[in-house]
Amino acid sequence: MKKTLAGLGKFSKIIAISLPVVLSILLVRMQSLADRELISPECRLQKWDIPVSLTAKNQDAFSQKQKVPLIQRLPVTCCQDDTSCFDEVLYGQIPDKKALISAIARSLQYLQTVNAAAAYQNYPVAGITRDRVLKSLKRFRELLLKTNSATELHQAIQREFVLYQSVGKDNKGSVLFTAYYEPLYAASRVPTTEYRYPVYRLPPDFNSWSKPHPTRLELEGADGLQSAKGKLRGLELFWFRDRLEPYLAQIEGSARLQLPDGTQTTIGYGGNTAYNYKSIGRELVDDGKLPLEGITLPIILNYFQKHPQELNIYIPRDRSFVFFQENHGEPAQGSINVPLTAERSIATDKSLMPPGALALIHASIPFVNPTGKMEERIVSRYVLDQDTGGAIKGAGRVDYFLGTGKIAGDRAGVTVSNGQLFYLLLKSKN
Repeated sequence: MKKTLAGLGKFSKIIAISLPVVLSILLVRMQSLADRELISPECRLQKWDIPVSLTAKNQDAFSQKQKVPLIQRLPVTCCQDDTSCFDEVLYGQIPDKKALISAIARSLQYLQTVNAAAAYQNYPVAGITRDRVLKSLKRFRELLLKTNSATELHQAIQREFVLYQSVGKDNKGSVLFTAYYEPLYAASRVPTTEYRYPVYRLPPDFNSWSKPHPTRLELEGADGLQSAKGKLRGLELFWFRDRLEPYLAQIEGSARLQLPDGTQTTIGYGGNTAYNYKSIGRELVDDGKLPLEGITLPIILNYFQKHPQELNIYIPRDRSFVFFQENHGEPAQGSINVPLTAERSIATDKSLMPPGALALIHASIPFVNPTGKMEERIVSRYVLDQDTGGAIKGAGRVDYFLGTGKIAGDRAGVTVSNGQLFYLLLKSKN
């Protein structure tokens, strides 16, 4: 999680909000896209929605306290001339295939750990086991390496795999997609008159802290500069120029830092206090400072640029607090402790979805076109489920990792659409 502000003018050029948070901040954009039709209704029925027969078959499960998050079905039937059915970029750009192969290797590494064994021990969907997920990933990697087109890969998947589709937020397969990224900020290892606002390492005695934990206000003060008076004294890790930046880093859970000597390093999630995140965008709306209709990240940043003193009112309202560790340039890591891969890693609710597994997403995603403008495209992407997030709850949510820096952040800030989520598993032998 994250935030700041002393120079929101320069800040607004670097920041572009993450995914768990974009959901909370871009309130109206999400609502306006909630009923977007990705493709023609006929094609949706043929392909992406959960077939009515399968939905009816699982009604008993839906009425139980623990809902079944995934429904088994055959691979989708592609409509004629619908290129969004295929992951075309895999065969048009070599780096994309290499990135996916790298992401697969990281999931395979995780799946052979003790943590993976524990995660799958009581997995709620019958037929999904760690061994099956592992074998499915290995076979998919073989097919990826030997096929020569997206169509050929899809045909091989139809022959050898079944899909487990997320029931979504409506039990029909509709999943809300947002996106997140790794921001890039200027920071310093030592405090100066320019770099005043710190992020902190996890206190060594954190496990002995009594609950309820101290709030954000109690830990760092309303202005974010009072940590030396309390439990955070001496735990400063890096200092930032703006009040909002360390807070936004906390929201994202990681950041890449540009240091004054020209070098870069990275920080990643180290721990958090036992409070749920509260959106400052929502607080501004609730207080009547901004209208719900049309609210966007630039509007929120512009508000705080005009009223910087109000950061000391709204940031403390989020009682949650995140600690960091220095990762010395290593890429951002997901919740399964493997590096995330841009465009190939997703975050889901890990109490429901299979960690490290191979998935297929189908959604409208924004891209920067050759003229530098943002445009949305309906795409299918093979991805690995390697992360989770505080705002990513239930079977109807996916957060898509878009990489590092300003462009990734600009795209993440406007990624909000409904789509579908599938997990690919080899057909059972029996």
